[in-house]
Amino acid sequence: MRNALMAATAISIFSPLLGVFLVLRRQSLMSDTLSHVSLAGVAFGILLGWSPTLTTLIVVVLAAIFLEYLRTIYKNYMEIATAILMSAGLALALLILNSSKGATNVSLEQYLFGSIITISFTQVIMLAVMAVVVLLSFIFFLRPLYVITFDEDTAFVDGVPVRAISIAFNIVTGIAIALMIPAAGALLVSAIMVLPASIAMRIGKSFKAVLGISVIVSFVGLNTGLIASYYMNTPASAAITLILIVLFLLTSGVKSLARR
Repeated sequence: MRNALMAATAISIFSPLLGVFLVLRRQSLMSDTLSHVSLAGVAFGILLGWSPTLTTLIVVVLAAIFLEYLRTIYKNYMEIATAILMSAGLALALLILNSSKGATNVSLEQYLFGSIITISFTQVIMLAVMAVVVLLSFIFFLRPLYVITFDEDTAFVDGVPVRAISIAFNIVTGIAIALMIPAAGALLVSAIMVLPASIAMRIGKSFKAVLGISVIVSFVGLNTGLIASYYMNTPASAAITLILIVLFLLTSGVKSLARR
């Protein structure tokens, strides 16, 4: 539980910050796409006998770069790019697992749904390092990211390296997702990234306020869900996701009532 609480705290720092930009850039499905593609990385790890975390990192980073390339082709139809990559990742994972024969007896449940309770201290350290990297990146590159997010053409005219920053953002997001998979699972990692950002956007009055609120919501949701799952003997990732959904519904309901 100590490792799980530390992991939840680290995730609550970097995942909502990335999630805010994913939502604002209309790339919410990118987290879902990369999490599904990560299964291909797990499959490669099982087939080659390597660490699934290492192969997942490699595959997800390559997918993140390729996703940016697809975004330039289908600029106004980003959902096409995400659908193509998601389908390719799942198909590749199934083919590799089917051909690995003897290695297929390895259960993929922990990668699909995650198990933050069984996370190792080494994985906690990696998540903490990720949190530090994301925080430092936001401190130094917040303004360029802000400009690119809301007006990419203007940023390009002003000399901002739009393509390089977009690729770097995708890579960082891909690495973050790969590190979150053992804790959150490929099927639920998207919710943990996007829901706090969605809640914060309903409450925050400014951009920086949205970033701050998203971190607070993520911290409360992850740790509350983790503690609730411990006492109720339920899957932690499912409990966390449901609590975040309840918070989103409550926030939307209160916001709607306030407008009347």
